[in-house]
Amino acid sequence: MSRRLPSAPLRRSSRLAALASRHAPSAGADGTVAGAEVVQDHHPCSICMEPMAPSSVYRGGASCAHAFCGACLSGHVRAKLERGAVVRCPDASCTAALDPELCRGVLPSQVFERWCAVLCESMFLGARRTYCPFPDCSEMMVADDGEDRVTQSECHGCRRLFCAQCGVAWHAGVTCEEFARLGVGERAREDLLLVEAARKGNWKRCPRCRFYVEKSTGCMHITCRCGFQFCYRCGKPWAPIHDCCRPEA
Repeated sequence: MSRRLPSAPLRRSSRLAALASRHAPSAGADGTVAGAEVVQDHHPCSICMEPMAPSSVYRGGASCAHAFCGACLSGHVRAKLERGAVVRCPDASCTAALDPELCRGVLPSQVFERWCAVLCESMFLGARRTYCPFPDCSEMMVADDGEDRVTQSECHGCRRLFCAQCGVAWHAGVTCEEFARLGVGERAREDLLLVEAARKGNWKRCPRCRFYVEKSTGCMHITCRCGFQFCYRCGKPWAPIHDCCRPEA
């Protein structure tokens, strides 16, 4: 004898199926499903050729249609800046220059600042440039001196004085020629004061030991404390016949 199966579960299954069919996407004539998420194409990077998500695409220039991933674009800019070259699109068929502002999002701050500095310097090609000698500044300036030689200058950034010819802090009381003759260890502030005093007092330096000598009386024949003999007038080594040794008028 046959038994009748319960109808309640069937009715429940029918309700679930109806609910599912109501919210299920319907297939069109071409087989596509309406309402499904459309998968966007992932364009390849113009350097590494790896596919990129739309949110990871970077364009380096407004006039350049090539797209790059962040890692490749950053590496390309770094390499070009190390060689001092103008940063252009890496595609061989493209000559567009890349824009720092468009690439800023993938560049470390120091690389971005270096790039901007290179662009600023390129604007003054052919001009004589000078830099602030103080390590905490290093401001770049254009030496607009024409035919005149500018020495004492003021930095536009830190407002400190420096010598544009010697590329050092301003050597007050000492000419550029005198400064150039000083040794590396003789260019401190106290050394420059000594040089200024020596010039005012007409002191001479021994050609051998570089010790300052002051002549008060007598002839031009000087014997230094190191034993070296030289002429006080011309600074040459002393000889038995020396035409510079003449009594002062």
